[in-house]
Order: sequence, then C-alpha cells, then structure tokens
Amino acid sequence: MTTLVHGTDTLTRDALTVLQPGFVGTTAPDWLLRRIGEGLSSVGLFGRNIVSPEQLAALTAQLRAERDDVLVAIDEEGGDVTRLEVKQGSSFPGNYALGSVDDVELTRAVARELGRRLAACGVDLNWAPSADVNSNAENPVIGVRSFGPDPDLVARHTVAYVDGLQGVGVAACTKHFPGHGDTNVDSHDALPRIDVDLATLHARELVPFRAAVAAGTKAVMSAHILLSALDPHRPATLSPQILTGLLRQELGFEGLIVTDGMEMQAVAATYGIERGSVLAIAAGADAICVGGGLCDEDTVLQLRDALVHAVRTGELPEERLADAAARVRALAAWTQAHRARGAESVSGAAVQEGTAPGTDIGLVAARRALKVTRGERPYSPMTSAPYVASFTPVANFAVGDETPWGIAAELERLLPGTETGSYADSSVDALLAAAGERRIVAVVRDLHRHAWMTEALDALVAARPDTVVVEMGLNEAEPRGALHIATHGAARVCGRAAAEAVVGTGA
Repeated sequence: MTTLVHGTDTLTRDALTVLQPGFVGTTAPDWLLRRIGEGLSSVGLFGRNIVSPEQLAALTAQLRAERDDVLVAIDEEGGDVTRLEVKQGSSFPGNYALGSVDDVELTRAVARELGRRLAACGVDLNWAPSADVNSNAENPVIGVRSFGPDPDLVARHTVAYVDGLQGVGVAACTKHFPGHGDTNVDSHDALPRIDVDLATLHARELVPFRAAVAAGTKAVMSAHILLSALDPHRPATLSPQILTGLLRQELGFEGLIVTDGMEMQAVAATYGIERGSVLAIAAGADAICVGGGLCDEDTVLQLRDALVHAVRTGELPEERLADAAARVRALAAWTQAHRARGAESVSGAAVQEGTAPGTDIGLVAARRALKVTRGERPYSPMTSAPYVASFTPVANFAVGDETPWGIAAELERLLPGTETGSYADSSVDALLAAAGERRIVAVVRDLHRHAWMTEALDALVAARPDTVVVEMGLNEAEPRGALHIATHGAARVCGRAAAEAVVGTGA
C-alpha cells in the first residue's frame, strides 16, 4: 500500500480528501493511484468505467490496494439511470415504478438487492436515491427518477430505499436537496429556479429529506437550484443558509453533504468549478463531486489548489475544510468497518443476474408496476413478429444515450423476427411503410411533454387502430391504442414485463 507522500501537508491532504473525482478507463490510471496515495479519499465511477461485474470488482480492488479505506462512489439509481448495466439496461425498475406499486417492502427489497450487487463489486457509496417530489410533470430531468408527486409517498419509499442500501453496507446519498422536483429546467444545462413560499417548501420538497435524515441516511447530495424563499442569491449547493442553516441546523443532519456535479452549467457557467467548489465547502458541503464531464488529473489539481489557496487567503476557514475532510473520513471508516463485518454475509451477493437469492426481485417489481388499459375493441395477444416503432426524445444528461431502452429486444426474444425502427418527428408515412402488414407496437417516453410525439402517435393509431402503445415515461397522457401499457420507467426489466403483456403471458 502506498503511504502518504512526505512533505504533503495537512491542508493539501484535506483539500484532496474532499474531492470525489472521476477518470477515464476501466482500470485506474497512474495519476489517480498517485493522488490516492497523497490523500485523495474518494473516487466516482461512471458508465465509461464499467464493462462487467468482474472487471468492476478488479477495479475497486486496484483502488483499495493503494488505500483500503477509499470511498468508491457511483450513480446507480436503477431504472433509467444505471451505470452497472449501462450497455444492457437495468435489472431493476426505477423509483417511479416502485412508487406506483407503493409497497415499501418491495422498495426495500429492490434497494437491498441492488446494494448487494454494488457491495459485491466493491462499491460502497451510491449517489441515490432521488428524494425529489416530482410535482411538475414538465420536469425534464427528474420525472421517472422520482417516486412520484406525493410528498408522503416519496418520503416512505426514500426511507425504505435508504434502509435497503445501508443494510448491506452501501452508504445512501439522498438527493437532490432541498428538492429538484418543481423545475422545468435541467441543471446540467442552466440554473433552475423555484419560486414558492417557505410553507410550500416545508410541506412538499422537504418532507422526504426530513424522513431520510431521521432514517439515518449517511449522505445527502445538494441540488444546483435557486430557491428564492431560502436564498435569493445563490443556488443551494453554494448557500450557507440552505446547507448549514437548513440541512445541518434545522434538519439536524450530521452526515456527509456531497455536491451535485460541479461541472454542471447551473454552477459552472456562473462561478466556474474552482470558485464554485470553494463556495460549496464554505457553505457547508463536505465533498465535491466532479467527473461526469471533467475527468482528468488537471481538474483534480485545480480544485485541490483552489481550496488550498482559499484557506491561505482567508476566504475559506481552515476549520471548515478540516471538518469537511473529517466527515469524508468518518464515512469511509463506516463503509470500511461494514465491509470487514459483512464480508461473509455479502460474499454470495449477485455479481450477475441469477447467482444469488432474490435476484429476480427487479423483474417481480417491474411486472407489478405495469398498468394495462384495454381499448374499446377486444385485444388479441400477438402471436407473430410485430414492428416496434420507438418514438425517441432527446435523453437528458443524467440518463444519457448509451443505455438501450424500449421493448424490441424483449419482444424479439418472445417473437423471433420482430423488427424495429426509431422515429423523432411527427410524420408516420415511413413508419407505416416499414411496418407493412405487421402489427405495430408504438413505444413512447413522456408523451405528454412532446407535441410532435403526440401528433405522430395520434396519426398512427388513426391509421392502425390495432396499434399497441407502451408508455415508458411518466404516465400523464390519456391511454391510446388497442392496448395501452404504462411501465413507469424504461429499465430493461420494464421492457420485459411490457413484452410479456403484449404477447399475453404477463399482466
């Protein structure tokens, strides 16, 4: 194991300790291992770092060969946002599906199995769950990542998810504090603003976070959103009133406060990542998440040096940086101790589907989440290969466009010869020509948010009334088609459950 470099002072080590950077590649680059040896205490993983469970386990072992208490973090929500299965689609439905079932024991079981898989691969901090109350159906970035629009429902499922993850030694990071649900702007692109009064915030946005804090969530992630009733000048990530005053003092949270990605435009476009990181730590954050876009050594060194400089010039109190670093080390110690205690209990955890008890829990949940609405005419299950038309909106950054979605692959498994095409405009002439005499399955995602998609689907159903419609986003639009299937999410298992319904073997 690499020891700390001689001459690296406490201030510099603390500055490295509060960073959670990413990197490129499926093995750790030399620069990352060197910085871990100098005091870097956390590493964030993304889809680009993962090929298989075995490769991921080897990667985390490589990191811990340098420092056995390093925190390995990941953004693994299940559902639409997956890194473990970025090329295949998730084995677990997301929050919206779980919220639609509203069985907290099911949610706990799903989170526990997901946590088992993470732990088996050496990951011990999950930037999940989303505790956002999706009160704005036009929200372009939360949507199916939320358990739903009801604060109490979101609260009870957030608690169950935290319990499930942390019960197997994976620290939960409840996000996006103090609530990203009532926005119509993606903070990856610009600064969202929520202009509601304090009473509304306390009765809606803050309810799940209060519950998560009471349940013992080990970490909370801040949101890059401006809540004018709490701080009219700075986004939550940079606001002492929100991070220290509200989260620490009023809600009583003593765990790790992690920022959302500092390269997101909501912060970076106005403050830059260096000043933004200094302001975030000064406001009460303990860990700087960076690496979704900026994932090189220069970024780490720039942020480290910016924090050191801010302390030396008096802009950032040294005690605040030391406190932040201590909270990172405390969480690392918790995860390390849990790994040591739970090594035997998680040794049989699933590293691939089908190798441990309960690994089908995701499919069980996806099947339960289906809502099937039959049209006016009798529906006869498909017995021959259909044509699947996927109406494809632009993916938001959190979901990404690497992960496949839809039901074509699952229908092909059940009905060999299934063909598919992707469409992104309102014309259906090419679609109808491609389908020929085949029955059509139209797959949509957030139909209510896309006028072109609605126009295309209405034209398709008018031309072909026997069309089956599968909604894999928010189920806000009126049902259409001979059979309408709402999956409440676009995970692979949601597609499988929908395919079963299409052929008459499922719901």
